[in-house]
Amino acid sequence: MHLEERKIWSVEEILTIYNKPLLDLVFEAASTHRQHHDPNKVQVSSLISIKTGGCAEDCAYCPQAARYHTKIQGNDLMTVDQVKQQAMNAKSGGASRVCLGAAWRNVKDGKDFDQVLDMVREITHLDMEVCCTLGMITETQAKRLEEAGLYAYNHNIDSSEEYYSEIISTRAYQDRLETIGNVRKTSITLCSGGIIGMGESAEDRAGMLKVLANMYPQPESVPINALVAVQGTPLEEQKPVSIFEMVRMVATTRIVLPQTQVRLSAGRTQMSAEGQTMCFLAGANSIFAGDKLLTTPNPDINADMQLFQELGIEPQKPFEKHAKREPQEMLTPALGENPRWTRPGHTIERNEQKRIRNINH
Repeated sequence: MHLEERKIWSVEEILTIYNKPLLDLVFEAASTHRQHHDPNKVQVSSLISIKTGGCAEDCAYCPQAARYHTKIQGNDLMTVDQVKQQAMNAKSGGASRVCLGAAWRNVKDGKDFDQVLDMVREITHLDMEVCCTLGMITETQAKRLEEAGLYAYNHNIDSSEEYYSEIISTRAYQDRLETIGNVRKTSITLCSGGIIGMGESAEDRAGMLKVLANMYPQPESVPINALVAVQGTPLEEQKPVSIFEMVRMVATTRIVLPQTQVRLSAGRTQMSAEGQTMCFLAGANSIFAGDKLLTTPNPDINADMQLFQELGIEPQKPFEKHAKREPQEMLTPALGENPRWTRPGHTIERNEQKRIRNINH
């Protein structure tokens, strides 16, 4: 889609979609999903915590923050052989993507990062998509990951800009966008989403989707997480979101990000098989399999495969949905109430915005 033809979303427009009668919303999302995806294919991913605990950040939802008193057992960086073995186990269980997560605020050059690059190379040789979530990275680090064969980089924006400061103080929203921009200067695909159930409003959920939907190009992958409240974190007493809230969020994401893989991520242990099926109908086409998502419980892969069989769903093959992309600087809205459209080395002022034709939804 050319820049002049793309839809520029407002919070109000997205909120109107989110608040539609649920069955109408799911029908519209399912219709959109079928225009861009095979409804009977779902990607299965495996998430490996290659370095657990001891993070310097203060994300209110995360049990890996060093400042919180949780029961998480920290560990040093895993070896390349350990990670490769887990990746092979995941592949034999039907996974086509492996995501490597490290509890770092940002990547530091040195032997640990070199070890991660070796992990990426080894798993890529297994003919699997490799994703990393390592915190903030520089443009140079992104290019080193690209050279190692990294397929995707995950860096969630978590919530709206307005609510972000309620859950994190050690990193600014703009910091997250800068890392996303560094990823976009490579051929690595982007995985970026957020969490619902942290006390945010529906407007905040729409605000988060506005940022993601107005990125150009849009993220190839958007995880939608339901908060798993962990004792010892500031959000320990938050009640789980209802399955209907999750379906609404998945459906709205599908409509405003039609070509993206919508990932049904944390919180699936709280969902029935019927609830997950509604999410698939509403446009979710990726799950994380395995007994843990970093440190939180997750459904067993055998249960997932049984559900797939009941529904007639096939696991998606690696590299099936998105081929390697060409490096492209990202166009994203600047933050604030009166946004300008910016990208590195280029600015579109407000009077130029009028030339961007909004396409009716």
